[in-house]
Amino acid sequence: MTILTVVLALLAALGNAAASVLQRRGTTLVDDGGLDVARWWSWAARLIRRRVWLWGAGLLALSGLCQAAALAAGPLAVVQPVMTTELLFTMVIGSVVFRRRPDVRTRWAFVAMAVGLAAFMALLSPSGGGSTVPGSRWLWWGVGLAALTLLLTASAWRLPPAPAAAVLGTATAIGFACTAALVKDAVGRLPDGVGALATAWQSYAAVLVGLGSFLLLQLTLRAGPLVASQPAMTLGDAFLSVLLGSVLFGEELSLGLRLLPQVLALALLIAGTVQLARSPLLTSSDGQERPW
Repeated sequence: MTILTVVLALLAALGNAAASVLQRRGTTLVDDGGLDVARWWSWAARLIRRRVWLWGAGLLALSGLCQAAALAAGPLAVVQPVMTTELLFTMVIGSVVFRRRPDVRTRWAFVAMAVGLAAFMALLSPSGGGSTVPGSRWLWWGVGLAALTLLLTASAWRLPPAPAAAVLGTATAIGFACTAALVKDAVGRLPDGVGALATAWQSYAAVLVGLGSFLLLQLTLRAGPLVASQPAMTLGDAFLSVLLGSVLFGEELSLGLRLLPQVLALALLIAGTVQLARSPLLTSSDGQERPW
């Protein structure tokens, strides 16, 4: 893991955290009637007219540039897991913006997630791998993940709010992980010139999948409580990215004798993430989402 890769990924996570706070406020200020398909387009049209939501979208675009630079500099299996720190940054920004001090449980969850992530990445130690992916390899994994995303999204419409949010959060995580992989594949062609990047199908696929994931994120934020969707999005993106880094780019992971401590670090990371999603900084006292 290079320092540059980690720093760029942390900057991208910080941008995402600030964007999520702004967009969360924008989505909750525009009532959409839940997951009613007939009213969805009307809700989207009203949403993009809100200044706070547009500021969030701008920050998200800026963090995307930092993420692309991080992916060009290092392994996918490093960048996306490091970006789970977005949740940690969200806690810090939320506590400052809303002038609420984190409770003891939130502080311990913060420490657990930070230590678990650092230990997991140090033990996993992703390295090597190629900068581009053969088209045939993309075909199988792309079709399979697209089918899974469609299945999850379709099933969410028939579920109660909390399960729907968790399912849509998982679908969103798949979209974000695939977008990151496509971006890495695209920028990996820059040594052949800007023309190679402009003519690569991965560049256009990354834009399409990224936009689709962005819209899916908005649905996820409105579907149900953040405590249900956030762990699915945060951890799903990280774990799938580690898998895609290995199977698509051939990145090497240190397993073997490290497997047991890796599992323990992973358990600590998961526990911290879940508890942070339950923090009063993200939810109100009655368990409903805070109007961000």
